[in-house]
Amino acid sequence: MKKENFRQLKTSSGTIVLLGKNAKNNEQLIKQVEPDEFVFHTAKPGSPFANIKGSVTKEDIKESALFCAKFSQDWRDNKKNVEIHAFKGKDIYKTKDMKLGCFGVKKFKLIKIKKQDIEKLEENEKKSK
Repeated sequence: MKKENFRQLKTSSGTIVLLGKNAKNNEQLIKQVEPDEFVFHTAKPGSPFANIKGSVTKEDIKESALFCAKFSQDWRDNKKNVEIHAFKGKDIYKTKDMKLGCFGVKKFKLIKIKKQDIEKLEENEKKSK
């Protein structure tokens, strides 16, 4: 498989987080997820899947969910709190009738990302440029 062009971000601990860019890219991202790796997606459709590579801390999970929320259509369109589903690779499934970039999840945990946390992340990114 050729190297896909995912967004790559690092958590404060240096852990790599991969994010898809569109439906086709999300398909490729999900294909490379290991069964015990964490994956994130917004409760509402229209966001990149985010995948933490390797072992993680609670802070890595929080930061990865925040990255997922920041790049979501829910955030772009509403500028309000964003609900994120966190799950493991082994809980993802796809049926033949699901469209490109769409997946089902057997079980997940809900993470609520606050508006002010996304705004703070965006402000910090502007300062570091």
